[in-house]
Amino acid sequence: MKKEIIYIVEDDQTIVNLLKNHLSHSYQVVSVTNFRAVTQEVTELKPAVILMDITLPYFNGFYWTTEIRKQLTVPIIFISSSDDEMDAVMALNMGGDDFISKPFSLPLLDAKIAAFLRRSHQFSQDDFQLDHFTLTRDGMLSNGSEQISLTPTENKILMVLFSHHNQVVSKEELLERLWENESFIDQNTLNVNMTRLRKKILPLGFDRIHTVRGVGYLLK
Repeated sequence: MKKEIIYIVEDDQTIVNLLKNHLSHSYQVVSVTNFRAVTQEVTELKPAVILMDITLPYFNGFYWTTEIRKQLTVPIIFISSSDDEMDAVMALNMGGDDFISKPFSLPLLDAKIAAFLRRSHQFSQDDFQLDHFTLTRDGMLSNGSEQISLTPTENKILMVLFSHHNQVVSKEELLERLWENESFIDQNTLNVNMTRLRKKILPLGFDRIHTVRGVGYLLK
């Protein structure tokens, strides 16, 4: 069975070697070769997960994430030496799916990668339909004439809500469904993702996500 590709965008060779040595037992691990052509390499490689640093030569990780998101919905996990909360918020707002501060736990990284891959496989079912809106399994939301590409996390949030149409979905259930273990991510990160998602899909006329204060969310 062909191993899934993990693509590392990191300029610290010590960290690259550490990640390659650790992850290569389970995945095909490839690191960036041209820091001026990250998007091109991602498009050619089609990795299952991207590990992205913030501080890079030429352009930072926020820039490359924005560029990648114009074409692909591949999960992007930021790995940064910064423990600044604003960097984590910025990483998520730019299209990242998760954020880990250095020095990081390899078992935690393993769990996060496995969870993203497991979620992507689990959610690869039929498309969802709600009135004239269609949500595809590969992360496209359409109103019939226009469509928007979603990140994996945005897509998973919408899939959970679509599958519970007219039912309140608690924040705890969303966290469990998306990340399987609430210790991986907190409610503040979920709130950031939800705010970004609502803003992103509003141009399609999709304003069907309602907040149930103190409980969770309702799609109706």
